[in-house]
Amino acid sequence: MLKRPSRETPTMVSTLDDLAKFADYSLVDTLNCDPEGKANGADHAPRQVFSGHYVPVKPTPIENPEYVAHGQTLFHELGFADSMARSNDFMRVFSGDLSHVPEPMRTVGWACGYALSIYGTEYTQQCPFQTGNGYGDGRAISVLEAVINGQRWEMQLKGGGRTPYCRGADGRAVLRSSVREFLAQEHMHALGVPTSRSLSLYVSKTEKVRRPWYSEGSRSTNPDVLVSEPVAVSTRVAPSFIRVGQIELFSRRARKNEHPQAMEELEKIVLHLIDREYGDVIDQTLATAEKVVCLAREFLSRLTALVADWIRVGYCQGNFNSDNCAAGGFTLDYGPFGFCDVFDPHYQPWTGGGQHFSFLNQPVAAERNFQMFCLALKPLLTEDLDHLQQLDEIQRDFPKVMRAQLEKMWASKLGLPTFDGDLLSELGSLMAKTPVDYTIFFRELSGVPDDIGPLKNSFYRRSTYDAAPEEMDRRWSEWLTKWKSLTEPRSREELSRQMKFVNPKYSLREWLVVPAYQQAMAGDYSLLRELQEVMTQPYAEQSKDVEEKYYRLKPSELFGVGGSSHYSCSS
Repeated sequence: MLKRPSRETPTMVSTLDDLAKFADYSLVDTLNCDPEGKANGADHAPRQVFSGHYVPVKPTPIENPEYVAHGQTLFHELGFADSMARSNDFMRVFSGDLSHVPEPMRTVGWACGYALSIYGTEYTQQCPFQTGNGYGDGRAISVLEAVINGQRWEMQLKGGGRTPYCRGADGRAVLRSSVREFLAQEHMHALGVPTSRSLSLYVSKTEKVRRPWYSEGSRSTNPDVLVSEPVAVSTRVAPSFIRVGQIELFSRRARKNEHPQAMEELEKIVLHLIDREYGDVIDQTLATAEKVVCLAREFLSRLTALVADWIRVGYCQGNFNSDNCAAGGFTLDYGPFGFCDVFDPHYQPWTGGGQHFSFLNQPVAAERNFQMFCLALKPLLTEDLDHLQQLDEIQRDFPKVMRAQLEKMWASKLGLPTFDGDLLSELGSLMAKTPVDYTIFFRELSGVPDDIGPLKNSFYRRSTYDAAPEEMDRRWSEWLTKWKSLTEPRSREELSRQMKFVNPKYSLREWLVVPAYQQAMAGDYSLLRELQEVMTQPYAEQSKDVEEKYYRLKPSELFGVGGSSHYSCSS
């Protein structure tokens, strides 16, 4: 069981020395270090890692770091002074320089390996050695674990340089992708969706790297130019960064008996996951087999609720492989993600993602990840047929639990006391044929309109292949009348209030983010910070100026534009 320090948090953490008092490195202190790892963390070239739960890695600082933004909401939750984000010592550490950290903070970070499964199929081809021993945190380096207000947080640099898992890449992140992830994490938290969080974002004033991207106005599927972009380091925060793919890696090694400690390492990482992510709901006195079954049941509940939340807010993960699936049941790895503009069941922002990771197929993709999770746990139960059977039953329950979560979500989103499949089916057909803006439609519906007039604020220009406008208006009016009859007997005001709690007014659309990171690359962070302010209050009725700027349909000229509507990578 993890040591859980009983330290009182001061009124305000205002210096790095204050923060250092809460350092508590559970992962590196309780799990196995790679026996070939270097204690000084000088381990930056691609190589195979055959065993151990982590590799010591010293981050590579970015040159001449400059403050861009910090997660103000998270800072306040943690009791951090906002001024700390701009302080020299804090900025130095969270831009990659650990050389002068106050004790008991440590001068070396760590990176972890994991396996890859895509839509329920195991892969090793992406590993440069074709063995699966070279796949993992290629540019993500954890630098601190801290227990603050009784909650354990891991702080991980993204873009902090090469690790043994870098597969030959430079280990850097560019400002463009860092801005996207920074904004998205805090937006998702404000939406009420479980997620990793954004602590800080720094950019180098001098260091640049070249990346493939889209030329201005390009409608190419794939990037068509190489561009020089400033490098950045963002710090993301979560209770842990253990992924389904991580459990898979140790399970594969145990199944194949790849080394003498393989089964022990699998059990240790699973028990560590339970301590880190499920310690409040799984009894620590249970035997391992009982804990494993409880873990599967709890993860099933969290994962299905998470995916239902994604659909509620119009979010598409884009690349929902097992290594992008947090074993704690929250959103992790904002790479080729996107928020729906036009409602499309097959919406997929990533050109390489395919329909299997598209918007309304996310429940199926989640089921495939859950199957791989259960498969990864099975070696721990081979001698216990009763608990193995229980695990199989939990796995078979996924479609039923997922369906119940979705029905609960749709009923809430539509303001209904109980789910109505026929009403939702007709709505889906109307939304697809009109077509409508996903966020704006549900927000306008939350106003409980007298007629379809307000709903038309969400309508995009009709295709010439659609039914006659008069026919569509009639169908919409009939649907609205039926919907209202099913929401009774609540008052209009009560219904509207309840629906506005689950249907956001603002969502982080890609075409809003593009000008923010473009200006940021030129050294102007004002639009980024404005967007941060708006998107951390997504349910609020904000000012008229904010509404006119951010509560509107996607401009027609931006449809199909690379980098605004789709992308093949995020860098």
